[in-house]
Amino acid sequence: MIETDRLILRAFRESDREAFAAINGDPRVNEWLGGPITRQQSDATLDRINAQIAADGFGFWAAERKADSRLVGMIGLRRNTAGPAPIALELGWRLSPDAQGTGLATEGAQAALNWGFANLDTHEILAWTAATNVRSQAVMRRIGMAHDPARDFVHTVLPEDHPLRRHVVFAAKRP
Repeated sequence: MIETDRLILRAFRESDREAFAAINGDPRVNEWLGGPITRQQSDATLDRINAQIAADGFGFWAAERKADSRLVGMIGLRRNTAGPAPIALELGWRLSPDAQGTGLATEGAQAALNWGFANLDTHEILAWTAATNVRSQAVMRRIGMAHDPARDFVHTVLPEDHPLRRHVVFAAKRP
């Protein structure tokens, strides 16, 4: 568990399923992730995340807002075995619309990044997003990550004409 001024990052609980499904089903949340997902897909995602946390001791943690104990999304690190850097540590986040633009992504991502460098044997942590997702890129910059254009990639799962196909990669090096 990680605590910040306004968040608790922890493994997901059974009681989080409904709120997590609502977040994942919101088109505003998934605008940058290829679209909303169903309750069944959300539950499967939660199960995969918790299995990874159990196996690795970390993952994309549930982001609980301290002020009201409400699940507002997920923030964390995971071992990525696909994508632009197989076997890289990926930093990521997904927040409910009411939590976006409040600084919670930056606060949680900074805490997860700090935790990763303090607890994992890695020289860098990566994050990536669609080239058009300037808000997530701003979070990456605010927490000290730098764009690494040599690692930018085309998301081959998406059709050639898809607006989210081109991705940018940011890296943070161990301090």
